[in-house]
Amino acid sequence: MYTRCATLIAGASVTVLVVAGCGNDDESTDDSATVETPPTSLETATTSLLTPRGGFTLPVEGGTDNAFTYDEAAVPVGSSVNVDDGRTTVTFSATGLAPNRDFGVHVHTRACGREPSDSGPHYQNDVDPMATPESPSSDPAYANPQNEIWLDVTTDGNGNAQSSTAVNWEFRDDEANSVVLHAQRTMTGPGVAGMAGDRLACIDEDL
Repeated sequence: MYTRCATLIAGASVTVLVVAGCGNDDESTDDSATVETPPTSLETATTSLLTPRGGFTLPVEGGTDNAFTYDEAAVPVGSSVNVDDGRTTVTFSATGLAPNRDFGVHVHTRACGREPSDSGPHYQNDVDPMATPESPSSDPAYANPQNEIWLDVTTDGNGNAQSSTAVNWEFRDDEANSVVLHAQRTMTGPGVAGMAGDRLACIDEDL
């Protein structure tokens, strides 16, 4: 089983647990990161324990961080992220985010970068053949919660939330590389399916 944890130094924490149906579950790897003001990114390490290593940071040129917040009000410094990879059930929990608001949460194909768009499109089990890097999939036949990982949440008055999803497939190697928090819940209609507004934060996760 593969586990990653990222901690933002200010007050929010996000946990994503992914459990897959096959493979060796005897080994465990944890990656942690902590974000300091201003939010920077998370550095990851492979260890047997959850070890703080950095966190959400502002994307700055020349940096080596790998977890970014693009909106400190919505995803404040102090959040944490934990991803346990290997199965097909994904659980997302967060503490300390902006209270009483919606977030779209998706797995994306590319690693985080200085720009919100650097994380690329959503990971899809069956890839939409009509999608391009400039025009991501918005066809409900492909952009849906059975073909992608959607973990939308609504935070409570303290900024806490949890969600879970299960799919009947596993991630392809090296094709699911980040988890992105979006500004609104995910839409489902033709032409807008999968869209969830601005990208507020990104965490590098090799799923």
